Amino acid sequence: MKVKTILVSQPEPKIENSPYFELQEKQRVKIDFRPFIHVEGVPAKEIRQQKIDLSHYTAIILTSRNAVDHFFRIAEEMRFKVPDTMKYFCQSEAVAYYLQKYVVYRKRKIYVGKRTFSELSPLIKKYKDEKFLLPNTDKVKPEVPNTLDALGVNWKQATFYRTVVSDLSDLANVYYDVLVFFSPSGIESLFQNFPDFKQNETRIAVFGNTTIKAVEEKGLRVDIAAPTPETPSMTMALQKYIEKANKGK
Repeated sequence: MKVKTILVSQPEPKIENSPYFELQEKQRVKIDFRPFIHVEGVPAKEIRQQKIDLSHYTAIILTSRNAVDHFFRIAEEMRFKVPDTMKYFCQSEAVAYYLQKYVVYRKRKIYVGKRTFSELSPLIKKYKDEKFLLPNTDKVKPEVPNTLDALGVNWKQATFYRTVVSDLSDLANVYYDVLVFFSPSGIESLFQNFPDFKQNETRIAVFGNTTIKAVEEKGLRVDIAAPTPETPSMTMALQKYIEKANKGK
């Protein structure tokens, strides 16, 4: 079965040189983008109900750009002026760089991990006397609270934003050769929108082991998987599959 159309369950890339656009042009396939899930902020009233007083914390742990956006949104809604002495512990360089949207980088105490949360833990341990706040989603990876508990630091988690299933009802009668997923939440959204979904000839591409597991638990077939040593990115995995499927086109 040749591949002509692909639906990626994420927002369209904002950069012009995205590998998806290159793939589309090179392989002459049509790629659409549609977020299957989206993030909604929790109102300040709910934050107060979680017994969170921002003035009680001396350090903020930021695991994503969403966490950055929603921490400063809540601070503004609560009319809380974030002190210059606040310490920021960012899971990755991408998160730390994004923080510049809200603070003057060189004037703040910012500590950056390499990529994973466990790589950030030595920095948190070094400042174990701080009072840490973890503004997060309602779906937190167990690694995060487990790591903080193991460090024995004074910390509190609060739900500042939620992952919500998007309405995909307009796609009910639209067929794609390949559906691309990056998280179990995307699979959950597919079945919430289309409870009777049957895979049939549709190819499913997934990124990450937890997403593969979510697909298989729904009785679906994984046709394209990334990352692998040979195809570390989703676009590379798609290209390899399309080249083989469309041979002789």
